[in-house]
Amino acid sequence: MSKKSAPRRFDSPEALDAALVEQAYVTDADLRMTLYLAMALGKPLLVEGPAGVGKTEIARALASALDTRLIRLQCYEGLDAAQALYEWDYPRQLLEIRLQEAAGATADTLRKNLYSNDFLLERPLLAALRHQPSPVLLIDELDRADEAFESFLLEILSDWQISIPEYGTVRAEVPPVVVITGNRTRTLAEATRRRCLYLWLDYPDRVKERAVLEQRLPGIDAHLADVITEYLAWARGQELTKTPGLSETLDWAAALIEIGAADLDDARVPATFGALFKDPADIDAMRQRLAAYRGER
Repeated sequence: MSKKSAPRRFDSPEALDAALVEQAYVTDADLRMTLYLAMALGKPLLVEGPAGVGKTEIARALASALDTRLIRLQCYEGLDAAQALYEWDYPRQLLEIRLQEAAGATADTLRKNLYSNDFLLERPLLAALRHQPSPVLLIDELDRADEAFESFLLEILSDWQISIPEYGTVRAEVPPVVVITGNRTRTLAEATRRRCLYLWLDYPDRVKERAVLEQRLPGIDAHLADVITEYLAWARGQELTKTPGLSETLDWAAALIEIGAADLDDARVPATFGALFKDPADIDAMRQRLAAYRGER
């Protein structure tokens, strides 16, 4: 395996922040410092927080800022090592066996040809070890995977190599930048936490949310941006089945811009709540409370 090249380095948290802003990702002091230190120290970054607050976007924006590939391992219940590491392309191998036998190939030649790059299917972890330059590896929603898979993953994160019996050892000369996300559907193992730098990413405050709107929706009316962020700050304090995150804020803002709504007094606003709230009971409740909210303002 040829040697991998290291990704771009940043001289300071501020330089990293500037690079992320260019990708329309808004940070805060804790985020940029923790992410900077994770990269500088060669540690995985474990980011936990509610759904929709921008955890996955950290990895996407970072890969763009580093000008490298983003490799994503989406975790789920039942995920196993084969699905995360590699598999052999058995149908193509069977076809190759028939072709080689017809050509009179020896057993040694056949074995050598079958277990080569031509038939090796890369899954995310193997791809992260072999990709040049070193990529950003996003291990998304690790808490959805089984504890057994989490334990297996620790070995990969510690050694940055895997042994493929028929192929050999694959080792990362330069480990990838690793971002692990979780929604706390279960508590991750202490061993996982010890190997990572930790960041809790919560719902944004008004200042950050407004900055996100300005970055992601250039040209948004300043008054509308204030109206949206003020309403979201209030709405997240209500009893909801699914509290809206940043992704829902952006969808709703785009919907309001699309219909030309200048504020929440527009009679069409309740019909846009499907962009903001993702539970029927929440939509009904927030439509009923909208008049009261308008009256308070």
